[in-house]
Amino acid sequence: MFLVQYAGLSHLSFDPASNNKSLQFSSTAGLQVSESPAENGSDPGKKRKRANVPPDGGGNLSPDSIPMGLPMSDPTAWATAMNNLGMAPMGMTGQPLLPDFDPALGMMTGIPPINPMMPGLGIVPPPIPPDMPAVKEIIHCKSCTLFPPNPHLPPPATRERPPGCKTVFVGGLPENGTEQIIMEVFEQCGEVIAIRKSKKNFCHIRFAEEFMVDKALYLSGYRIRLGSSTDKKDTGRLHVDFAQARDDLYEWECKQRMLAREERHRRRLEEERFRPPSPPPVVHYSDHECSVVAEKLKDDTKFLEAIQTLLTWIERGEVNRRTANNFYSMIQSANSHIRRLVNEKAAHEKEMEEAKEKFKLALSGILVQFEQIVAVYHSASKQKAWDHFTKAQRKNISVWCKQAEEIRNIHNDELMGIRREEEMEMSDEEIEDPSEMKETEESALVSQVEALKEENDSLRWQLDAYRNEVELLKQEQGKASRDEDTTKEQQMKLLQQALQGMQKHLLKVQDEYKKREAELEKVREDKLKIETLLENLKEQQSMADEEDKERDAVDCQGNESTSSRVCACSQEKECPVEKTLSNSPVKSEREVLLVGIISTFLHVHPFGASIEYICSYLQRLDSKICTAEVEVLMTRLQNTFRQELSGVGASLEKRWKFCGFDGLKMT
Repeated sequence: MFLVQYAGLSHLSFDPASNNKSLQFSSTAGLQVSESPAENGSDPGKKRKRANVPPDGGGNLSPDSIPMGLPMSDPTAWATAMNNLGMAPMGMTGQPLLPDFDPALGMMTGIPPINPMMPGLGIVPPPIPPDMPAVKEIIHCKSCTLFPPNPHLPPPATRERPPGCKTVFVGGLPENGTEQIIMEVFEQCGEVIAIRKSKKNFCHIRFAEEFMVDKALYLSGYRIRLGSSTDKKDTGRLHVDFAQARDDLYEWECKQRMLAREERHRRRLEEERFRPPSPPPVVHYSDHECSVVAEKLKDDTKFLEAIQTLLTWIERGEVNRRTANNFYSMIQSANSHIRRLVNEKAAHEKEMEEAKEKFKLALSGILVQFEQIVAVYHSASKQKAWDHFTKAQRKNISVWCKQAEEIRNIHNDELMGIRREEEMEMSDEEIEDPSEMKETEESALVSQVEALKEENDSLRWQLDAYRNEVELLKQEQGKASRDEDTTKEQQMKLLQQALQGMQKHLLKVQDEYKKREAELEKVREDKLKIETLLENLKEQQSMADEEDKERDAVDCQGNESTSSRVCACSQEKECPVEKTLSNSPVKSEREVLLVGIISTFLHVHPFGASIEYICSYLQRLDSKICTAEVEVLMTRLQNTFRQELSGVGASLEKRWKFCGFDGLKMT
């Protein structure tokens, strides 16, 4: 074990470097009592005795068993001496003198640290602070002396530690150093298995355990001197580093393989513990087992187990002439369960239908509540109540109203989809012209109207049935006894409430039917308007073609007089003017207003705007304006509006521009 001094501790009253008494080491006994002559001119007659301490540190240590040549009244010297021996510094009263003492660091590495559980030591010292540096001291051996390196120099460099390293490289040995001297120095680090010394002042030392290598690295940088000689061949500077040995690598790999086997074994045990148990084996066929399975096949609770046994027997080939009748009877018993399974399936389907009906009823009730909530919002939005709310309250009410309407529409669509699936048959014929939006909307409205008609008829039939039931109940009420009057009255009340609910629902359906009919009439009117617009466009196109033909005829007659040209031109101009006056592109006052608004909008946008942008602006003023109507109107007014293409490739876009001023100059 090596002498370690902590910063902040006092030194001994004598210097270990100039002390005339040396510590004797041996490979087996550790620290021994020695009597050596004095050095450096001291009195050779004086001798100092040192106590024998076994390597395992298991002996009793007490102030009486360790003869120290120090006054007991000096606590600083007493603490330093106990520190050098690897003991926790304690006073005479048993109290620790140094609370930050670490027993893992002591005087010599060959002696293990003192265990606080030893007899005579009843303390557990606290750990040493990490900021307290350790200073290396001089080490005296039997045949040599080790001097520590300069503490201000950086620590010696070492290579990367190989896996399972138990071998160290020791360089810088004296030329006269022997294996006995090397063993004397390094056996204090642990059990040495082998030493391989070279002729060039270095060797390899293999220890029994890996932690002993760390102790040996502590000696790296020490200067070694054999005896008291100053010859160059008797001195050297030790360099201790990790060494890579095949034996160490092999033992490490064996250890890793053993750990891997243990891990695999542990995982296998865990998998077997969590693995589900295997099914019990199927018994072999016999007459007794056949009778048992036949009885189980007749029992509904044990049918599944019995049918699996029967299947296994048939696959094994147990069927022969002798057992054919038995197997036939078991198969017949299995066939008798088919009707039971079909009945169970029908019962489950009936439960599913009842659940669907309950869901529909609950969803219709929810929709009724949503309608009432939306009605509350709409009534609160009227001016009579709206003026009394604050600005924040109005904002919240409008937001809540929008959210309620969206949720109401979603649930309404879901309910309509369920009713369509149950009451309507989807036609396999596809719509011939999906591009015409008006026709698709009309067909959808027609289908919805038909669905509402069918629903109205079904509700009427249900109402008639309820009325018949009420009449029957009334007839039976006169014949029934007084005890049953209360129950029948409750039934009557329930039926009346149901009738009222059905009547309300019928009224709502009739209102919806009327609304859809009105929408259908509007769609038809719009369709007629579009057809008239298309006819007008065709007439204008034919008129433009006639004008082109007349202009060509005028160009061919270049030899005629100027007077005839002027007359012909005046006649040609008068004819289209009369025609245009008779066939004006603007049909109504509403179209005139639209032309004015569109002209103002496009005048503000000199680079043009798409038809969707224009319609979104117009729909803020009137939500009934459609895109097709605006596009047809702008197409008729070619001198006022002009359509251009802008962009390249995928960003190609049609834009309308206002060209009324240019058209005015041309006309």
